[in-house]
Parts: sequence; structure tokens; C-alpha cells
Amino acid sequence: MIELLNIDCMEYMKGLEDNAFDITITSPPYNMNLRINSKGDGYCSRQIVKEISTKYENYHDNLPMDEYCKFLVRTINELCRVSKIVFFNIQQITGNKPALFSALGTLSSEIKETIIWDKTIAEPAIRDGVLSSGFEFVFVFGGNPIARRFQVANFDKGRESNIWRIPSRGTQSNHHGAGFPIELPTKILSLFADEGCKIFDPFLGLGTTAIAAHYGGFDFVGCEIDKDYYDAAVKRFDNETAQKAMDFSA
Repeated sequence: MIELLNIDCMEYMKGLEDNAFDITITSPPYNMNLRINSKGDGYCSRQIVKEISTKYENYHDNLPMDEYCKFLVRTINELCRVSKIVFFNIQQITGNKPALFSALGTLSSEIKETIIWDKTIAEPAIRDGVLSSGFEFVFVFGGNPIARRFQVANFDKGRESNIWRIPSRGTQSNHHGAGFPIELPTKILSLFADEGCKIFDPFLGLGTTAIAAHYGGFDFVGCEIDKDYYDAAVKRFDNETAQKAMDFSA
């Protein structure tokens, strides 16, 4: 069963029992629109111009640094309650760097593993003096975090690295921004999911994790608060799964 919900994930999770899901795979808003001010000594929100600065219709993605830190801690703590293990993809950027590492300090006892997603081609820096970004983090929370050993591990000893080289082809739909490639959630599911696992994505976006779960034969629930994104995810899911069914029947 695949269930896509147009709802605030925090409101949805309030009604869930502990360990309602086996695996969470998600990527939150990165706080893209919080930028360095013209003096270079503090933060400000850049102009919200969708073509260059935001991928959301109804969310500015520009929380103050301390508020973004609280958002990360609150969200991850709740995900660790409702899911047995959490794969949390995020990129270190100007608008989240202090908040991200502060949140990781607060959540240190829940960190099981850090996976580096090598995107194989670095995203060009937007100005001089800045390193182009060629990787993102996938932090793993929960799942008996004191140990690095995974309870479900569909690979032999020494056969799987924590650096994953997956091209960042992304997913785009009209004016919607890029998401992670389907190969990322597919790899997570192939390595760490048992038959019958129930998968959750609280930041559904364009529904990439939903499609990966569907193709893997897993039950799935995804939440998306942005109606524009939700509609695009439902349309994409319906189109892609219908096309796959046609391919099989051909």
C-alpha cells in the first residue's frame, strides 16, 4: 500500500505509536534562502525569487539559524520515535551549517552512521572563492545507535562502503527543484530493508522515495505540506507506475 498525504508531518506523527515504521528515508528543506549579509558578519534572507532561490511555493526556507537548529532536533527526535531507523539526507550549505552541526551535537547519541553521498560531479559554486559542492550527507539515526552494526544488512562483510557514488541526476518537474535520484532510496532499501518493511518519508517532495518503495514492494506513507509539491508527487507517482505497468505488459 502506498499512501501520499497532504499534511504537516509533525501533526501526522503525533498520532503514531512508537516504531510505527521500519525505515524512514527523507531529505528536509535545507534552509537555502538564509544567506550572509552584505557586511559578511551575519545572516539575512535573500530575495525570494523561485527561479534561483527556492523550490517551494508556500515556504520561504529561510529560518533564523537557531530556529532551523530547533527544527532539525525536533524533527529527528520524532522520527526516531516513530521509525526504527532513519536515513536523513542533507547538504551542508551557508544557510544551515552552524545549525546542522549544533543539532548533530545535541543528537549525537542517536547517530549510528554517516554516509557520504558522492554526487560524482560537483555543483558549481555561485561565486568566486567558494568550493563547488560534490557531496551530501546521509546521517543514519536510531537502530541501536551505540553500535555501527545494522540489524538488517543485505551485504557481506567488507563489501559495502559508507561512501556512495551516485550521480546527482535529480528529479525535476516543471518549476519544481531537483530532489535526490531514485538510486539513493533504492540503494538504502536494497541494503537495509527486509520483506514486509513499512517505509516513511515525512518530506515527500516529488515522491522519489514513494516510487522506490513501490518498485521494491514495500508499504509506504509520505507526507508533504506544500500542496503544489503534493499534487506534483501524486501525478508523478501515477504516471511513472502506470508506465512501468505498461512496460511489463508489453
